[in-house]
Amino acid sequence: MSTYLLVHGAWHSGQCWERVVPLLASAGHRVVAPSLTGFGDKAHLLGPEVGLDTHVDDIVRLITEEDLTDVILVGHSYAGLVISSAANRIPDRIAHLVYLDAMVPEDGESAVDVHPVTQALIDRAAESEIGWRIPPMPELPPPLGLFGVTDPADMAWLRAMLSDQPVLCFRQPVRLDNPVVRTIPRTHIHCVAGVPEGIKRRPVPAIQPNGSLAQVWELETGHDCMITMPAELTELLLKLR
Repeated sequence: MSTYLLVHGAWHSGQCWERVVPLLASAGHRVVAPSLTGFGDKAHLLGPEVGLDTHVDDIVRLITEEDLTDVILVGHSYAGLVISSAANRIPDRIAHLVYLDAMVPEDGESAVDVHPVTQALIDRAAESEIGWRIPPMPELPPPLGLFGVTDPADMAWLRAMLSDQPVLCFRQPVRLDNPVVRTIPRTHIHCVAGVPEGIKRRPVPAIQPNGSLAQVWELETGHDCMITMPAELTELLLKLR
């Protein structure tokens, strides 16, 4: 049995993993899919002081309080920053890092460094009445849809779970200064259909920080693959055992 800890991206909540959790669990694994502070069942905690460090604390606290070990830590999108800093703090508890269509930072980088287009979202928020919060992305025509989701029913379900994202999440830097974190195996899963304009994925180095060859898998779907291709995503995650 493995422990999968699934961390949602910006604007989302742990509910987005609803179709993946039972598939991993039915294969005999423990699965945890929390909502980060300010989202889902913690939406009432949303405030300008919520940032990347808050979300890293969420994940580190969950792992230590639940005494989780050998964790397969999956970060979607923005959560690539979250899992990186979390692993930096408790590397001995992490068995594998999975960057799911995610930001992959270096030490000291913020979301703006990884995806410069994020700065435009921050600037737009600063011009609004409430300058610390960024509303979810708008729905766009197919194949972009809402975070890559184009089915009308799925879009309505997704829209209902989305919350504004605090600006501080995109401004605070990742910490990757613990040499032990470099020994953790990594896998990158890219969603390669309907990539929005302005989003440029960094090439994955052929050699990973632990010296192993890069492991990069692709899914022919939009960004929110846990909604559009839950079975296919689960199949890939189960290959990590």
